[in-house]
Amino acid sequence: MPVTTVHKDTESLTMTVEAAFDSPVSRVWEMWEDPRLLERWWGPPTYPATVVDHDLSVDGSVTYFMTGPEGDRHHGWWRIVAVDPPHKLELEDGFGDADGNPNPDMPTTTMRMELIEQPNDSTVMTIETAFPSLEAMEQMVEMGMEEGITLAINQIDALL
Repeated sequence: MPVTTVHKDTESLTMTVEAAFDSPVSRVWEMWEDPRLLERWWGPPTYPATVVDHDLSVDGSVTYFMTGPEGDRHHGWWRIVAVDPPHKLELEDGFGDADGNPNPDMPTTTMRMELIEQPNDSTVMTIETAFPSLEAMEQMVEMGMEEGITLAINQIDALL
């Protein structure tokens, strides 16, 4: 399994996920850069994603929805804050409606993803999610965020 650790820090209001892949950084970056690849792993297996818009430039956006087993759709959005291909991506991440508008009842988080080159063309990926408050962090964890991101990332190996 690619996910090696998940660390929640209630003092810094962060959750950090680390994963290891036997592929070079450039190939792992493609999992984020290519919307057709992104939708094959972003979301747990029972909630596959469909990417609607995908612009990984600064101030660009990504909109998507995940479809549940009952056909229910859960919309999300990213606003790109910083990007340094093929190593770093920083974005605001939130829930939205079908038109891509942010859901004001759900917290917005900041996600920082980094790909770190390792010997033998392997890669370590870290994803740090920063929450606006302890309540927001607890809400997202209760909703299954840790399990969902772990299941999602663990699908990447099959695509590499």
